Amino acid sequence: MSPNERKAMIRKDHADLSLIKQCKLLKISRSSLYYTPVGVNAETLKLMNEIDRVFTKYPFFGSRQIAAYLPRNGFHAGRHRVRRLMGLMVSVRLRRSDGAMKCLLDVHQR
Repeated sequence: MSPNERKAMIRKDHADLSLIKQCKLLKISRSSLYYTPVGVNAETLKLMNEIDRVFTKYPFFGSRQIAAYLPRNGFHAGRHRVRRLMGLMVSVRLRRSDGAMKCLLDVHQR
């Protein structure tokens, strides 16, 4: 059973079993009940699109070179942020289609 299915089984208004006991029985953490994921804002999406554009044009660029290249186009981000966003984009691309990212990874590994 997936964690989302187990979370759906929890009843917050249950009189006999407290939330603590329900979470222990279902083997999920209590903090996961209260966590709501935060979406990506528009500014970060623009930056990610620009990083993707630069990386597509220069697949041999790393995070340092991309961070240095971004101010030419009016974007400002540090190397660590660029690296984090690049990793996020790679994982999203790999989930979407292995073929599209495989060619970029092959070019990058040469």
